[in-house]
Amino acid sequence: MTIWMQGEYMHFEILVEDISGKMALEILVPKIINTEQYTFNIHSYKGIGHIPRNLASTSDPKKRILLDQLPRLIQGYGKTLFYFPAVLIVICDLDDRCLSAFRKELLELVNSCNPKPKTQFCIAIEEGEAWYLGDLTAVKAAYPNAKQAVLNSYTNDNICGTWEKLADAVYSGGVQKLSKLGWQGIGKEKATWAERISPLMDIDNNQSPSFCYFRDQLRRLSGY
Repeated sequence: MTIWMQGEYMHFEILVEDISGKMALEILVPKIINTEQYTFNIHSYKGIGHIPRNLASTSDPKKRILLDQLPRLIQGYGKTLFYFPAVLIVICDLDDRCLSAFRKELLELVNSCNPKPKTQFCIAIEEGEAWYLGDLTAVKAAYPNAKQAVLNSYTNDNICGTWEKLADAVYSGGVQKLSKLGWQGIGKEKATWAERISPLMDIDNNQSPSFCYFRDQLRRLSGY
């Protein structure tokens, strides 16, 4: 069994529901922790899905739907990470779920595993774009022509259709035009937001409570 002390070394396995989240975190995580001392892998999926009722993954793994596969994933990580200084972090959008009920469901899933990995759930209220909108200075720096009135109308971590709000602020023609491109086009634009906004974000002055929770938990787990 590996003997370790908190603060000496830690590895993070991070699961996110889409490629834009992975792109953003690959930029943001090194801003939060010292990646010379701590290591991380980020795995993206193709949507969030739902936790199976019987806590057993039944959908095709090739479809890569995060919550559908989470029981299988946590069981696997429980076996591979148990003896190592490692933490599994699952980041997913709340969307229209009840936060307390969703968190309870996730914790029950972890507790059903034996052995169970050290796991931290970080839930973005409502979507990952809330983390960008927590730093309006970064949004304005990335998109100087962003509509200030739209940005000013946003309340941090408010359930309001967050990606749509950001699209109305920074995309020519707003969400109405972007939606016509379908989910593939929307996903491509979300990836562009990740590439342009994430590098400019001030992680210590972000106004999104869910981003601050993720940042602070990552630092706590790494002994920061």
